[in-house]
Amino acid sequence: MIRVAILGATGSIGRSTLRVIGRHPDRFRVVGLAAGRSVDDLAALVAEYTPDIAVLADADALVGRSDVPRAGWELGDDAVVALAEHPDVDVVVNAVVGAAGLASTIAALRSGKRLALANKESLVAGGPLVTAAADEGGGELIPIDSEHSAILQCLQGCDRGTVGRIVLTASGGPFRALSRDELATVTPAQALKHPTWEMGAKITIDSATLANKALEMIEAHFLYGLSYDRIDAVIHPQSIVHSFVEFVDGSVLAQMGFPTMELPILYALTYPERLADTELCTFDPVKASPLTFDEIDLARFRLFALGVEAGRAGGTMPAVYNAANETAVSFFLEGRIGFLEMGEVVETAMSRHSVSPIEQVADVMEADREARDMVREMTAAQHPGSAT
Repeated sequence: MIRVAILGATGSIGRSTLRVIGRHPDRFRVVGLAAGRSVDDLAALVAEYTPDIAVLADADALVGRSDVPRAGWELGDDAVVALAEHPDVDVVVNAVVGAAGLASTIAALRSGKRLALANKESLVAGGPLVTAAADEGGGELIPIDSEHSAILQCLQGCDRGTVGRIVLTASGGPFRALSRDELATVTPAQALKHPTWEMGAKITIDSATLANKALEMIEAHFLYGLSYDRIDAVIHPQSIVHSFVEFVDGSVLAQMGFPTMELPILYALTYPERLADTELCTFDPVKASPLTFDEIDLARFRLFALGVEAGRAGGTMPAVYNAANETAVSFFLEGRIGFLEMGEVVETAMSRHSVSPIEQVADVMEADREARDMVREMTAAQHPGSAT
């Protein structure tokens, strides 16, 4: 029996994980659930799955909520970290959104857990710390991203030294055919209508800007130890081929499947084994056809280019890119800035930052704070009264 803790249990990945676990009650048991501030959603999941431990990170969300049955709930960010390193947990699914997931990522790996990582931002912002934690504690880092799961599957049984390059695929989001002038007028509602995936709001916007693909390229650098010259990305609107691995002899392997996050979640929970799941065995090559691929337009998708630049710069720059992007996305969703302005404020924040090495979590958090403050200040200056 694999004992699982889910951080970010009320979000899209958290709920998908619970559906996977629910289909295999003889293999998995939910021992811990953690949420940010979604009190009612967490209470409903606790009632349904009866975990041993329930955690709400934002204790203020409970103010005035005497109606919530929360006996035994742990509160605060420290309680989330404690769940990530709890001795009764075998696998930690980190589906927290943003850099807030870094502390739990490090804690899980230092305590020797398998970390099924959907929180790409913690690896992006604190990559050197994450890999050091895995080395120190013997933890196992298995990605939940469909693209990185695809790469991991293609590499199974292969000598890593024979890898020439990897190619990540991107759907291109809902705006891949729009001109830059047209992109300037798109709305949050339009950006949230992803053509092939059902995801949370933040990652859906990142998919529309292709910032998500830049984050995945930085992830790939740390996950597979490849230089950025050996990591590419292409537009693949059908989202059927999830990534390619090209070997030094020219051979190419790809992993394919219809878009569902439940497949990479299941693989992360059972790796390197494969567990039969009839709900996921639905591939039809005819229905999947045709498959097309295009280059990424760096001028239209500026956030993708900036993210790759941040990865190449290294040190604290990926943390700045990540934090500036997170803040810009939240402002866009609130209607404070336009779609293209997200790239503009991120680029300015990066240009004002002096890169330094990452030696401890405090270095990441200071870069994160600095970037968020810069984006807030720029937004307030450009749109007086819109940002606080």
